[in-house]
Parts: sequence; structure tokens; C-alpha cells
Amino acid sequence: MDEPTPQQYTLRMPSLELPSAIHASIWHANKGSKVIEGDRLLEVSAGEVIIDIPAPATGTLVRRLVREDDPIDIGQALAIIECTGS
Repeated sequence: MDEPTPQQYTLRMPSLELPSAIHASIWHANKGSKVIEGDRLLEVSAGEVIIDIPAPATGTLVRRLVREDDPIDIGQALAIIECTGS
């Protein structure tokens, strides 16, 4: 039987109509944490607006690419999640 192959997903900042610059606020998972698709992964803020960014897939958070309080651009890579697919 073949071994499952790891697959990586890159979480990117979605395009949103926000009133000001976007910053990473709070990570809800650490490197090595198991995450479930749709679960809150990162909270970002733009002025008074706070938005939850969900995990795009179920797997393990292998890398956070931004730190809390870092400025974020639309489309910027935020994290890498490794999944096991067949």
C-alpha cells in the first residue's frame, strides 16, 4: 500500500474592503499545532475592524509567516499548513 503524500497549503490574506492598513493581531495556533479547516487561525485588524482568518485545510501548522503586529498586504502569505492526502 502506498504511503500518503504530504500536501502543503499556503494561507494568504484575502482581498477585503477595509478602512485602513491591516495588521496581524492574534495567532490562535502555534507551530506544530493541529488545525481543522474553517477553525479560527489568525485574527487581523484594520483600525476598529477585527477579522478572523480561518484555516484553509485540516492538518498541522508548520510555519507562521507573519508575527503579531506585523503589517499585512492583500494576497500576502500568512502561514503554511501541511496536510496528509492520498
